[in-house]
Amino acid sequence: MSSHRIGLAQGTAIYVGAILGAGILALPALAAEAAGPASLLAWLTLLLFCVPVATTFAALGARYPDSGGVATFVSQAFGPRASAAVGYWFYFALPAGAPATAYVGGQYVAHALGGGQRTALTVAAVLLLAAFGSNAVGLKVSGRVQLVLVGLLAVLLAVAVVTALPSAHPANLRPFAPHGWLAVGQAASLLFFSFAGWEAVTHLSGEFRDPRRDLPRVTATTLVVVGVLYLGLALTCVLVLGPRLAGSTAPLTLLLQRGLGTAASVITAVMAMLLTFGTMNAYLAGASRLGAALARDGVLPAALARGHRPGEVPRRSLTLLFVLSALVCAVALSTGSPLSRVMLAASACFIAVTVAGLVAGVRLLPRGTAVWWGSVLAATVMGVVLVFSGWALLVPFLLGVAAVGGARWARGPRTVPAGQPLAQHES
Repeated sequence: MSSHRIGLAQGTAIYVGAILGAGILALPALAAEAAGPASLLAWLTLLLFCVPVATTFAALGARYPDSGGVATFVSQAFGPRASAAVGYWFYFALPAGAPATAYVGGQYVAHALGGGQRTALTVAAVLLLAAFGSNAVGLKVSGRVQLVLVGLLAVLLAVAVVTALPSAHPANLRPFAPHGWLAVGQAASLLFFSFAGWEAVTHLSGEFRDPRRDLPRVTATTLVVVGVLYLGLALTCVLVLGPRLAGSTAPLTLLLQRGLGTAASVITAVMAMLLTFGTMNAYLAGASRLGAALARDGVLPAALARGHRPGEVPRRSLTLLFVLSALVCAVALSTGSPLSRVMLAASACFIAVTVAGLVAGVRLLPRGTAVWWGSVLAATVMGVVLVFSGWALLVPFLLGVAAVGGARWARGPRTVPAGQPLAQHES
């Protein structure tokens, strides 16, 4: 049994990897097309909105550190049946979300290198296998790999910004809102999912050496890192590319071309792979531990429970996720299912998990405190976003029914008695 526990550096790398995604390569252009330079306000607004979401999950994780993550928080707040539904939403959405994410990364690489569909599928397969392989070895390796990759990614993004800044022109900020101020809201909706991922890393709360001390620090550091990377890149794109930004399909490549010439396409491809791998690596680390925790609590078959304790590797749960992911890939390829539908279905489940966790925060966190009010605000906003998932809401509904109908009802997570914070549980 491995005894490795997450430290601050590895924890921050995993958190940053969960938030950042390959969408950052194209989103600055899409947001600028919607709102012009005023899209910078959309980036800033969403970053500020991340604060109550992130602090809510950090506070809950510090009180209830467990591999069940949001499912554990919901169990403490609303009981095992609600917890089972939330667990199913996240666990069974992952086999759809991971291949879709890998394919998006493959498409970016193929576009950057001039390849076609075969290149995109090959890269996607390699990324998917690498993420599963990294997690099969355990957090000791996957955490260190994540630390190296996030560090390299930060360096590449910094190179893109620094080499392009000499070409910046403040005049590109005018007119600031060519499409009106309401367009900022449209830009924010495009950017929304580039700030998601906080729900995924809650399952790793029990893996920290000292959750009560480390989780707030990691969360704060992640917010700073993500904010600097996102805002720095978005501002540089606007200042350097100006009117060209809105019509670009690869704005980061254009930035890199300013300082690095023909090497820009290769670096863009490398960044796409790093971003995609980082996201999948973090989500798989969380989902595999969630599966073991659900089995421990009688919601999934008991054979999957091995690996639910901190420091262990949940290889059986990870294997099931791999098999389900392979089945999703086979079905998608054989039927030609649109990628957008697969991603929308997975997104509806992940949003539902986030809403459930925030509502649990409203129930469990000290009423009237700043973090409680943040939970109220974030739960309200995310609830509205969830409604706009449309037909995809059917997926979490059916998974919830399956969870309630098929679970053997245990008493819930055993690490902390229901409704009792960690601080009270410790002697």
